[in-house]
Amino acid sequence: MASTPHFLQGVFSFTGNGLDKPESIDPSAIFVVPEGATAQPLYFRGGNSSGELVVVTLLRDGSPMRIFPIGAKSGVNIPLRVVEDVDPDTVLELVVAAPCGTSGDVVIDFGLVLI
Repeated sequence: MASTPHFLQGVFSFTGNGLDKPESIDPSAIFVVPEGATAQPLYFRGGNSSGELVVVTLLRDGSPMRIFPIGAKSGVNIPLRVVEDVDPDTVLELVVAAPCGTSGDVVIDFGLVLI
């Protein structure tokens, strides 16, 4: 079975409005699974330049699918070993939340494979 890797990655600036108020990171952090393909998340790597905890959430069609807390001035590497198929036309989006007034950059590398 042929597969194609796809990545949502980059360095993105943010300003927090509360840990309970995630906001879009950037249009490049949105991916629509193409018709005729199925996506499987493989891993999430993230870094946080701020002095506060931030939370990056993977949304599936607007609902939380996975939550990735990243400590202050820290990073995470999370393998997503459970095989979970994401259907065609599903919108995947990474959003970030941080305490009010917190600003910094989040470094994201989210890998998935299209089957």
